[in-house]
Amino acid sequence: MSTADESRPVREEDAFDVRAVTDWLRAHADDQAVVPEGIPEVRQFPGGASNLTYLLRWTRPSSTGTCRDLILRRPPVGAKARSAHDMRREFVIQRALAPAYPHVARMVGLCRDESVIGSDFYVMECIDGVILRKELPFPLSPGEASTLCEHAWEALVRLHLVDVDAIPELAALGRGDGYVARQVAGWTDRLARAATDDLGDWDAVTSWLAVHQPDDVGRCLIHNDWRFDNMVLDPDNGLAVLGVLDWEMATVGDPLMDLGGALAYWVQPDDDEFFRAFRRQPTTAPGMWTREQIIRWYGERTGRRVTPEQWRFYEVFGLFRLAVIAQQIWYRYVHGQTHNEAYAVFGPAVAYLEQRCGRLVGA
Repeated sequence: MSTADESRPVREEDAFDVRAVTDWLRAHADDQAVVPEGIPEVRQFPGGASNLTYLLRWTRPSSTGTCRDLILRRPPVGAKARSAHDMRREFVIQRALAPAYPHVARMVGLCRDESVIGSDFYVMECIDGVILRKELPFPLSPGEASTLCEHAWEALVRLHLVDVDAIPELAALGRGDGYVARQVAGWTDRLARAATDDLGDWDAVTSWLAVHQPDDVGRCLIHNDWRFDNMVLDPDNGLAVLGVLDWEMATVGDPLMDLGGALAYWVQPDDDEFFRAFRRQPTTAPGMWTREQIIRWYGERTGRRVTPEQWRFYEVFGLFRLAVIAQQIWYRYVHGQTHNEAYAVFGPAVAYLEQRCGRLVGA
């Protein structure tokens, strides 16, 4: 199975001038050898709730039919929060991280000239492998599923162990102590700026987060969107992690905030019906670790152990942040900035997450 097999025809609202991109690559790619002759076929990967991802495929005129694939990333049309769609930042992080962390793609080129396709974009080499979505593409035994979990969470640990101070481009992302406090204030502000008429009352949750926020427990490079569908896995090596994708929210910050954000997406079999229906990863399969197991394993692996009461803040914040992300996308949908019908469920999802957070804080 190939990563490219997941691609789909480009949605009309997300199309761009392919020839203009090809001409730019031939003139500006870091390594001209990676850009074949001719105009590539362009397809789009599923998802794209934030930045959009496309496959550029050149089919070489040979008897073997071998192909050359590159990946293009760009912001969505009508993006509301420019800071969340900074192509230069995402490109620089991956290029700087590559020597210290094996799970990033090789960068090909960054375009800051919006006249090419109407926005910044960057191109990188394609990592071929399996990306997991809602369901497993093939059966796994419980033991294999457990091994998959260890691969995925070990890759996060390895990221958190990168010495950011030794890499100037990464060190520059840090803003000093107070990461947790900045995140609580920042995401609370984002929620207010993305408000729609149907947004519920989040005051009890945001007040609780402001009062109960802990001090930072550490400082490291965090991914901030750690999920199976942001990983490319090796089908020939026990689904080991080959690559990690979507670095748009990566920064220097608190590692437990990264873990809390990741576990907000981690649905398990004993969750309620709505949360299970909202699942986008195969985390309910037999053998998959529970959130409690992941927290315990991560604590043992890193020495950052937390009690259930201490963890409650990170759980609430992770779910709150997920709600804000969904609300920002819902805002775009309500205001006609996107017509992707997949986003029609995001409003009810925000309402559900308000209730879930409220129960956790006792509101």
